[in-house]
Amino acid sequence: MASITIDHLDREILRALEEDSRISLVQLSERIGLSATPCKRRVARLQETGLISGYSVAIDRSVAGFGITAFVSVELDRTSADQIADFQRHVALFDEVVAGTLMTGAQDFLLEVAVESLEEFDAFLQTKLMRFAGLRNVKSRFALRKFINRHRLP
Repeated sequence: MASITIDHLDREILRALEEDSRISLVQLSERIGLSATPCKRRVARLQETGLISGYSVAIDRSVAGFGITAFVSVELDRTSADQIADFQRHVALFDEVVAGTLMTGAQDFLLEVAVESLEEFDAFLQTKLMRFAGLRNVKSRFALRKFINRHRLP
């Protein structure tokens, strides 16, 4: 997808929607100092171009009982396009994996895994992740505390 040029008003719209995606159009237009019609056009343009790819609810996983977050580095024994695609399909089936990233360097993938307990994490490793035939190396690190959690443009 091609990138688009955004100005300071677009950035203000994005900041406001990142803070509260349920803000009304009237409140949004007042906040950024633009009348409702041009504000609505700008929001529509940001959506049509894909810069705004959707709206979602932010869930606090620890409040929901998922107090353990692990970052799992995975190295495959082969990194062919087929092997990479197979691994991506494999881990996409697991609800415990909340984010997956294809990486460069020593690790091929970085998975963010959320579970209720260490026992559940062990079960995830043994009965799901480690069943993939093409693994070379798997390393896990546990998050102690998230201190930055931005969902915005830099």
